[in-house]
This record gives sequence, structure tokens and C-alpha cells, in this order.
Amino acid sequence: MTKQQTLFVLLLTLMITPCLRAQKKELSQARSYIKSGKDFDKAEKLMTDLLAGSAAHRENKDIYLTWYQAVSMQYEAANEKLYLGQQYDTAAFFDLTHRMYLITESLDSLDARPDEKGRIRPKYRREHASAMNALRPNLFFGGNYHLRKAAYDTAFNFFDTYIDAARQPLFSAYRYDSIDRQRICDAAYWATYCGYQLHDAERTLKYSQLALEDRAKIPYTLQYLCEVYRWQQRDSLYAATLYEGFSRYPEHPYFFPRLRDYLTQKKQDDKALEIADKALTVNPQNTLFLLARSLALLNLSRYAECIETSEQIIALNDTLPDPYYNVATAYLNQALELENRHDSRKYRTELTNLYFAARPYMEIYRKLAPDDKKRWAPALYRIYFNLNMGKNFDEIDRLMKKL
Repeated sequence: MTKQQTLFVLLLTLMITPCLRAQKKELSQARSYIKSGKDFDKAEKLMTDLLAGSAAHRENKDIYLTWYQAVSMQYEAANEKLYLGQQYDTAAFFDLTHRMYLITESLDSLDARPDEKGRIRPKYRREHASAMNALRPNLFFGGNYHLRKAAYDTAFNFFDTYIDAARQPLFSAYRYDSIDRQRICDAAYWATYCGYQLHDAERTLKYSQLALEDRAKIPYTLQYLCEVYRWQQRDSLYAATLYEGFSRYPEHPYFFPRLRDYLTQKKQDDKALEIADKALTVNPQNTLFLLARSLALLNLSRYAECIETSEQIIALNDTLPDPYYNVATAYLNQALELENRHDSRKYRTELTNLYFAARPYMEIYRKLAPDDKKRWAPALYRIYFNLNMGKNFDEIDRLMKKL
């Protein structure tokens, strides 16, 4: 060994020795607290401070074991209070279970490291797995407890630990993925819901595919996925998930309106018409589906069909404003097409008839949607002007100047 190497080892020893002494002192003090049957929280604090203070401490199984003992004794004390009907902090009770899970999983990862001969012989796995398996329901119920309190961040952590236990080597003997599949999927749904409530895309997506196995909640999971893709501006995934939701649940109030709006904004009116027609095979008298069909036909300049569909809506519900607007606009668009021809005078009678036809529908729309001046005022301006309705025209002219 060279002089420089000898010096390095000496310096390293000088640095480690005080650290080891402090470690032994803290461990001894913590064990004294535990042995005394009180001050378990102080014992825990000593161990968490050790783990936070040095990377070397995080490799020491004795620290995790002492920490686990301190927390498990706190749990036993709390459990006794609950058994005796004494008042106790419910959130703190559940949190003790959650901490024990995290401690035993961390310890198991150290305990399961291969020895010098490459053998893996975890010493504490069976005992700790059995103890934590008995407390497993507390993770799920703890997640639900925090969920009811709208503590979504904490609730997510509980559900996350519950689900993640299925992949932890510590619990491999329990085969949670198969024997506890239903509740794991339930936990996955609630974890997804918590992520959504937190507006956290990563956490919403983390267990979303597992959540989709909870059949009763599939439409809600798909809804959360749509919202995440919308936040992320991932248009193709947003549209695809809307399509999936609509295909599986055509009358669900979330999917169809947003898919229709998406297609309309993208000027894909042929596809908007296609989904409206598909929806109408499920419920031919659904006014939402009929309105979507009416608008798509209007945008595709299929005016006669638009008018026919809009009249069908009015027959079903004469208080909805949009079908009146669509009928009037269909007539006005036809009039505009005639006016744009080279010699519109040839079509004067036809134009007058179109404006006469549009007028009552736009006036009814005005009554049903009085605040929507930007839609009905310009339309009525054209109608009254072309029908030489001076008094009506003057009233709209004054209103237009205020817009």
C-alpha cells in the first residue's frame, strides 16, 4: 500500500469512527425507550434522524429494525385504545400502518441482498410479511378515510402502497395480484381519481390501466384519462379516448358532447355527422344527438336535411333555442348563396321567400336566447333590411351600434 493510500484509509477511518459511535449511541437510546414501554415516538425520531443524516446509516438493517419496533409499539398502543373505546386520532392510526409498510419494504430490500456466495436468504421476510398482511386492510381503509376528507395527496399514497405491495418481494408468497385483484383494481380507480383531483397527470395515469379493470367505474376512468390528455394537449389520445368512451357509453353525458365539440372545432363535420347518426341508432329521440346532427348538416351545407332534423327537435321540445337558430341560418345561408350569384335580381322572389322563412325562427331564437345578441342581431338585421321592415330594422340598427 502506498503512502497516499495509507493516508486515505486513515482519514476515512477517522471520519467513520465518530459516525459509528453516534450510531451506536442513538440505537442504544432508542432501544432503551422501547424497552421502557413508553416514548416510542422518541425512539422513532432517533432512527429517522439517523437515516436522514448519513447514506451509510441507510445501509444498516439494525436502524430499520429499531424503527419498525418503535412504530409497531405505537400501533399496538393505539390499537389498544381503539379496542377499549378510548379516543384516538384515526388519521394517525392509519398512518402508523402506512409507515410500517414502508419500513418493512425498505428493510426487506436490504435483507434480500445476496451474500458473499450469491445466496439470497432474507431473515425477516416471513415474520414481517405475515404481520403486514394482517394489517393490509388498514391501507385500503386509510386511503378511503383520507379520500372522504378530500386529502387526495395522502389518500393517493395509501392506495399507491396498497397496490405496490403486489409487486414487492416481501409479499410474493401472498400472490396479491391474483387473490386480491378486485380490491387492487378498486384501489387503482381511487388512486386515479385522487390524481385527477390533484390535477396531477403522472399520478392520474399511474394506475389508470389497472383502474379500467374495475368495470363499474370504467366510464369515470376514461373521463379522467380524457381530461389528462386535454391538460397535456395530446389531441390524438384525447380524441381516441373520447371515441372509446362514446362507443362504449353513447348516452353518457361526458363523451358525446365533447367528441362532437372536438370534431366541430377540427372542422371534421362529416365525422361529427357520423357519430350523431350512430348515436341516434341507440336513441332516435335524444335531442342532444339530433342537435349534433342538425349542426353537422348545417356546416356541411346540407340545408334541407338540417331544417328537417331541426323541425324534428322542435316537435320533441319547442323550448330549445338552437334548432330555431339552425333553421333560420340554413335559410339565410341559402339566401347568401343566391345573392353571391352574378345576377341576384333573377332570384328576387326566391330570396324574399327565404328571408320570410328565416324570420320567425330567428325571432323565436331571440326570445329564447335574449342575451345571445351577437348571433341573432346580425341575422335579424339582414332579414329586416331585405324584407323592408323599417321599424324593425331601425330597432336592430340601434342595438347593433351598441354591440
